Amino acid sequence: MAHGKRTKKWFWRWRNNPLRRRDDIAEAWIMLALCALVAVGGTAVGLVTAHATDETLARLRSDRRSTHAVLLTDASKHVSAVRSSGDKVSASVRWTTPDGSARTGRTLVDTGLNAGARVVVWQDSHGKLTTAPPSAGEAAVEAGVLGTAAGLALTGAVLGVGAVVRWRLDRQRIDSWGREWDLAGPQWGHRTG
Repeated sequence: MAHGKRTKKWFWRWRNNPLRRRDDIAEAWIMLALCALVAVGGTAVGLVTAHATDETLARLRSDRRSTHAVLLTDASKHVSAVRSSGDKVSASVRWTTPDGSARTGRTLVDTGLNAGARVVVWQDSHGKLTTAPPSAGEAAVEAGVLGTAAGLALTGAVLGVGAVVRWRLDRQRIDSWGREWDLAGPQWGHRTG
């Protein structure tokens, strides 16, 4: 029985009721449309974003290659506190690009290595040094997080629009009640106690 009462409360705007106004019906349909947009649109936006992110990160994995480089300078912790990151420090290295040419540049390497040591560096298809691409597992997590964030962003925007619409409809109802009271109030007279 309690479930039936809750259902009646939920759908009261669609029931025939002499107190129901056009604004009530408009609000009911708008809120239903916004709920559908959240359910369908939020899911679609989340899935599309996750898929696009996964494809982008897969392209990064296929574009970037690891190669061995020779350390040209010692990598001590005292080299540059500004350019260090945790247990890594910026150092000069020499590597061979995919087209066979030799290049030099700076990248982060483990501290404590001496000049001449071999280190693994990552390069793009043009032979420029870059960071390691995310693994397939890291890419899946990042795609999931970004997809969820995109779905939630759409949901937040839709809920914001819904709140503005409801506020506007409430203002219209209050103004309408005020106009009707201005007409009906004087007819009641000044009765006291």
